[in-house]
Amino acid sequence: MRILAIADEESPYLWDHFEKSKLDGIDLIISCGDLHPHYLSFLATFTSAPVIYVHGNHDTKYDQVPPDGCICIDDDIFVFEGVRILGLGGSMRYHPGSYQYTEQEMKKRVRKLRWKLFRSHGFDILVTHAPAYQLNDGRDLPHQGFKSFLTLIDKYSPRFFLHGHVHMSYGRQHKRYDKYQNTHVINAYDRFVFDYEADSEEEIMVSYYGVQ
Repeated sequence: MRILAIADEESPYLWDHFEKSKLDGIDLIISCGDLHPHYLSFLATFTSAPVIYVHGNHDTKYDQVPPDGCICIDDDIFVFEGVRILGLGGSMRYHPGSYQYTEQEMKKRVRKLRWKLFRSHGFDILVTHAPAYQLNDGRDLPHQGFKSFLTLIDKYSPRFFLHGHVHMSYGRQHKRYDKYQNTHVINAYDRFVFDYEADSEEEIMVSYYGVQ
């Protein structure tokens, strides 16, 4: 399964210089948040692949203009071709507003998922907006990651963890790819294409560089 992960900034490659052929071979599109709803609707129009998303901390406009033809997976488990995908959007709370959570609030969201996680026997991909704590996150409160995500990964050992929020332009300390235990960690900033069946960093990065 070939997956296009996107987040944070609308990719000029896909939007400003779009050609339908650029989505050839893509089986699933996953948004990790902070993208204009019209951008997601635009991509959904030109592909038969499902477009699924979680909210970023700047996605309050979705309340009035949700992306057409797309599926929100926040606080849910979406299953596609047998792959179980868990969605938990939002960022650390740094001022009053929607889609921002304290660590305790995120823990409460995770606890509410216990029955779904039990029924699905876990999950294969964790999709969030914010990163996990001290795993490619920032030290400032707005970009600090959640410990709750590490707890989920430790318990269920998903194959992939996709996040956004930490822009690659912020500095070289933020990685495009990392690995935590047996989980491949991908920063979906702008766009990133990978194969779900890939087993190593080399295989994942070959897929990424192969679609530029």
